[in-house]
Amino acid sequence: MRIHLVNPNTTRSMTDKIAAAARAVAAPGTEIVAATSVMGPASIEGHYDDALALPGLLAAIGEAEAAGVDAHIIACFDDTGLDAARTLARAPVVGIGEAGFHMASLIAHRFSVVTTLSRSIPVIEANLMRSGLDRRCAAVRASEVAVLELEAPASDARARISAEIGRAVREDRAEAVVLGCAGMADLARALGEEHGVPVIDGVASAVALAEGLVRVGLSTSKAGAYASPRPKPYAGILAAFAPRGG
Repeated sequence: MRIHLVNPNTTRSMTDKIAAAARAVAAPGTEIVAATSVMGPASIEGHYDDALALPGLLAAIGEAEAAGVDAHIIACFDDTGLDAARTLARAPVVGIGEAGFHMASLIAHRFSVVTTLSRSIPVIEANLMRSGLDRRCAAVRASEVAVLELEAPASDARARISAEIGRAVREDRAEAVVLGCAGMADLARALGEEHGVPVIDGVASAVALAEGLVRVGLSTSKAGAYASPRPKPYAGILAAFAPRGG
């Protein structure tokens, strides 16, 4: 089984961290094919970055589809471009945000999300409503850690994230906490042990769900919302990223 994991930002060190987390939980025989977007922002923090990340993300999805992968994972907690990617792909496409939400809902009555900056909260709240899991989420909290701080060895990012998890457990009565950024993937296990509740990494969750979809033979429905895009002219820079067929 080959799973394509795409980092929609352009920071290669983050891709390497995410890929390591994915490979650590992948089943024997699963190959993780990791890619970094060739076009877009260095980090994705809010609506503007989401929009600018889309062409590079879709190009990566299209290339991997042509290469014959079995599933795709979008490794951004905002689930950047998820619907567009499902429209383009026939293989299953899993976002790490929705994967984390669903995993949390299976092991806890109520959970909280601890993300990076406050500007990401509205995006995550909208995605929770979209998945129907907003009623299970006690709160979406910001640690006020910028995404690229997670790549800086001297940063106190881990301490700030841990402090926010502690507040989620005490104040929200959260029974589990979902880490709201792919760049936090390497922190989940230790933070769970520290706080005594499950701390869920969306990358690992997405690998498990993608493997399951492939094993039971499910692919993206092409009836209705995710029907393949119709061929048409695309102008300017978008021409290089346009879908090639119906």
